[in-house]
Amino acid sequence: MTPCNESDRVSREIKELSLLFEISKKLSESLDLKAALKFVLKSMAENTEMPRGALTILNRESGEIVIEEAYGLLPEEQVKGKYRMGEGITGKVINTGKTIIVPSISDNPLFLDRTGSRKKLNKRDIAFICVPIKIGNEVIGTISVDRLVTEGTYFEEDVRLLTIIASTISQAVRLRQLAQEELDKIKEENRRLQDELRIKYGPKTIIGTSKVMQNIYGMIEKVCRTNATVLILGESGVGKERVAHAIHYNSSYARGPYIIVNCAALPESLIESELFGHEKGAFTGATEFRKGRFELANNGTIFLDEIGDLPPAVQTKLLRVLQERMFERLGGNMSIKVNIRIIAATNRDLEALIREGKFREDLYYRLNIFPIVVPPLRERKTDIILLANHFIEKYAKEMDKKIVSISVSATDMLMHYHWPGNVRELENCIERAIILCTDGVIKTHHLPPNLQKSDDSPIQESKGTLQDMLISLEKEMISDALKRCRGNMAKAARILGLTERIMGLRVAKFRIDPGKMK
Repeated sequence: MTPCNESDRVSREIKELSLLFEISKKLSESLDLKAALKFVLKSMAENTEMPRGALTILNRESGEIVIEEAYGLLPEEQVKGKYRMGEGITGKVINTGKTIIVPSISDNPLFLDRTGSRKKLNKRDIAFICVPIKIGNEVIGTISVDRLVTEGTYFEEDVRLLTIIASTISQAVRLRQLAQEELDKIKEENRRLQDELRIKYGPKTIIGTSKVMQNIYGMIEKVCRTNATVLILGESGVGKERVAHAIHYNSSYARGPYIIVNCAALPESLIESELFGHEKGAFTGATEFRKGRFELANNGTIFLDEIGDLPPAVQTKLLRVLQERMFERLGGNMSIKVNIRIIAATNRDLEALIREGKFREDLYYRLNIFPIVVPPLRERKTDIILLANHFIEKYAKEMDKKIVSISVSATDMLMHYHWPGNVRELENCIERAIILCTDGVIKTHHLPPNLQKSDDSPIQESKGTLQDMLISLEKEMISDALKRCRGNMAKAARILGLTERIMGLRVAKFRIDPGKMK
């Protein structure tokens, strides 16, 4: 080999290495695969004797092979480049998975020139090389080029270069396929979790069959179909957050975020920054930009709990968000527009706060578009046992305990108590009872002392002499046995070790109706 030829070879190899580096870098960095493939074909045309190139992709479902990207072809020519498996050079390469070299396209009947881009060219001076692009053993497409034939043309070197480029492309495609598969799994998992949340927080999961609760279910169902602002009113512990959950997860915003803000828990000095965010340097300690809760809730729901505790200065900014769905970050001058549903809740009397000058009247009317008033537990006594049974099932499962029933006297105590802490207090009461319960039946002594000391508690009836206490205990045990046996007196008698005759006498004495125990 002459020094001149050796120098040319080294120069060509350096040029090829530089080309491969640039192609590999572009394919690894670019998220847009189509743009990266265009760069590959353009770089090949500019750095080799291959002025025209095309990349085809096989559609497995239709069996059609189409030009995905091309260089040196007009758009109308590229559209014509469609083949079937085994058709032409491209179809044959995909069918066999083997490279085909056509030294002169004018001499090969398999070369179809489907695009019509070589009609005005001297086909004797053009060679055609088509290399398969594979992922494993599967051919997913081809990379093909027109090669200008000159003296000393070595097709083997061209094939080697194209094979390396095809391999680089296949790796990039596979990485994107894996990333897309992972993204699809995440999306599917997200859909599954969203569906679970919709079931978990649906209106039907809010316990209660009382008329007032039925009305609330209807209101939730109606407002879910809109983007109206909702104001939930009610005493502490009645389940206002549960209602907010149900509205969000059954609305068109369910796929978006659900952001909860407890206005009473945030320090007054920080609440504006928490809600609206801040720019870097907006105040001492603001070392970096931060998004606020409203911005984080974009395309979802923001739940402003304890809205009655919001400082007056923040009330003014909130009014604009309600009117225009726009705000500025602290230290910023750019208005940010958000698409959100706003749900607010409070246990305070907002109209009284307005009279005291502590709450803006215009803000109240903006919030009060669709009010939902959740009644206290004492006003829906018929729901107490339903709720108690729900919490028994929940905590018995958590603590791995078998709770058979709740005694009649304990039930009476629950029904007579005034429940100042509402549903939250009832839940805590049942959790405590299950911790203490050891025989599968929740009794009065398992309930908190404040229930037993209540003035209207039925346990007051059992206070007095030892004889009175024994009679009360006997009545409770008989009632519990009948309840566990669903009113079957014979079965209850066997559990208590009594004869059926004695059982009948005791039932008559205490005026117990077994029929109500079924």
